[in-house]
Amino acid sequence: MPLKTPPPGSRLHGLSPAAVASAIAAAQALELGRADDAERALGGALTQHSEHPEVLRLVAGMHTLRGEHAQAVSSLRRALEKRPQDALYWNTLGSALIPLGDYDAAIAALGHAVALDAQLGVAWYNLGLALTHSVRPDEAASALQHAIAIVPTHISARVLLADQLRGSGRVDEAAAEYRRVIAQQPAAGMAWIGLANLKSAKLDSADIAAMQRTLTRTDVGDDDRIALGFALASALEDGGRYVDASGALAQAHACARRRGAWNAAAFSAHVDSVLAAFPTASSGTASTLGDEAIFIVSLPRSGSTLIEQILATHSQVEGASELPDLPQVLTEESQRRGQPFPQWVAAMRPADWERLGRRYLERTARWRQRHPRFTDKLLTNWLHVGAIRAMLPGARIVAVRRDPLETCLACYRQHLAGNAYTHDFVDLAAYWRDFDRAMNHWRTLHPQHVHENVYEDLTTDPEAQIPALLAFCGLDFEPACLAFHTNPRAVVTLSAAQVRQPLRRDTARAARYGALIDPLRAALRLPAFGGESS
Repeated sequence: MPLKTPPPGSRLHGLSPAAVASAIAAAQALELGRADDAERALGGALTQHSEHPEVLRLVAGMHTLRGEHAQAVSSLRRALEKRPQDALYWNTLGSALIPLGDYDAAIAALGHAVALDAQLGVAWYNLGLALTHSVRPDEAASALQHAIAIVPTHISARVLLADQLRGSGRVDEAAAEYRRVIAQQPAAGMAWIGLANLKSAKLDSADIAAMQRTLTRTDVGDDDRIALGFALASALEDGGRYVDASGALAQAHACARRRGAWNAAAFSAHVDSVLAAFPTASSGTASTLGDEAIFIVSLPRSGSTLIEQILATHSQVEGASELPDLPQVLTEESQRRGQPFPQWVAAMRPADWERLGRRYLERTARWRQRHPRFTDKLLTNWLHVGAIRAMLPGARIVAVRRDPLETCLACYRQHLAGNAYTHDFVDLAAYWRDFDRAMNHWRTLHPQHVHENVYEDLTTDPEAQIPALLAFCGLDFEPACLAFHTNPRAVVTLSAAQVRQPLRRDTARAARYGALIDPLRAALRLPAFGGESS
């Protein structure tokens, strides 16, 4: 039966019947996470109706799946010029802004969406997600509860609430919620990942069989397929099945790479430009500005949450987790000057840097309501150490390191959404080298303000390493910091379960994978498994 011309008021109004069919097929492909299929489905509609708002929204969906978030935002803003009162478009804009780290704009867009349509459950969910990223847990929980009240079957909202239960140490409740989600939707990849990350209740053979069956289905979208692959690999590894785990990881990463490749050369060039912008150890004039802040920087899976847990156990410190505020302040300055960071750095004067420092402290003031000091654990701030020193010369910066092979393998084994460099051994090694040279640069320039903490040293001799860490941060030693695992504070990162346990020295896994990860060793310029160290 041929499709009729859409009536006025329909999002498809203005499209030909053939273009309507294409748009519907493209939307279905996007639901399954398949950008290339969506692009093929749009076909001629993309050429004939390139500025139609619904076509622009679908194009934005394709960009989002490919990790091209700036292009997605651009398409959506053009669509909103034509449909400014459409709550769904505001929702899509907000969800595209989240991976860009522009959480303030995302929250504003999503707030506008729910104001236009308070029954749009997906917008409440995305608002909860943006608020979670902004470390506003109470507001996030409220938004997620709105989403679930409107759509009780909203899997992602329920999984995110379960994640918050996990972060609060309510492990049994979190496990039960993940299980309820899986019972409702066996292909809910993020629920499987949540269970895998609990660690206290390992996935068993029945779970492995269920995940393997689900992965054979053709109706499983790529998002769930990727997450299921990581959860399956974790369960296989727990059973000592490293060959099978390696295969599951390879398939999950291959699926993720189809979304778009990481441009290692472009990222390295960006690192070059940042380091070149801060060639000397100059800092602002207010030498104690920022004394309240302790920045923790590292690559993922290196022990940064452990460091924050130790510091947050001190009576003077609030553990604020991964704050978006520093990049937001730099983005605000980029918008003000009409240039991306770090192009405007050379034009900055001490008063400008002080202005940015005070803006950061204004944005983070809520984290000093209970304690005078706070941690900012946004890992990627390793690239912004020069800006931190210029803005906040009184701040301390703790650089957390772990063995490079173990670091890269841990990143490869973990589902780290939005970190495309983790999907390929060569890209992982290149990213590690960028981090390494950047931190060497910063430590050379600022030896008194950048403290390196090596994960293996901490786990071997905490009685020496923890007092040294506290001393660097200007904190008196408190014995409670040695018993950090008893701290009941909420932990929102993937390491929530680990930091509630005493220190372990058996976390290295590279030897267990043996020669299976020799390509990673080669990328890191390390000898093959069993070879002599150079």
